[in-house]
Amino acid sequence: MAKVYPTLKLPDLRGEFIRGWDDGRGVDAGRVILSIQGWLTGSHYHNIWSWDAWDNTVLVPNDRGGDSLLSTDNAVQEGAINGKFTSQYRTELSGGNETRPRNIAFNYIVRAA
Repeated sequence: MAKVYPTLKLPDLRGEFIRGWDDGRGVDAGRVILSIQGWLTGSHYHNIWSWDAWDNTVLVPNDRGGDSLLSTDNAVQEGAINGKFTSQYRTELSGGNETRPRNIAFNYIVRAA
């Protein structure tokens, strides 16, 4: 244990996710033991849904349903609307190559009795 934890103190892992130390395997290359890695969201984009109605483009602010539809001329339209929503716009691609919580590289020590 003294080789891995020279201070003979185990790290405070309260509130941390433990990610097994890679130790050269190549799954999480470049990490050193006990290094902290911040959270990351995998690369993605969001569609911006729209529908052409009332001679204006109608934008839906979210996908929960039941919300008023807002037209580009700021008029609020109410009532049943029949039609198909399409996505002709999307946000810019953002994020990293994986989704992960903040974590600490930890060497699992297993003792067989």
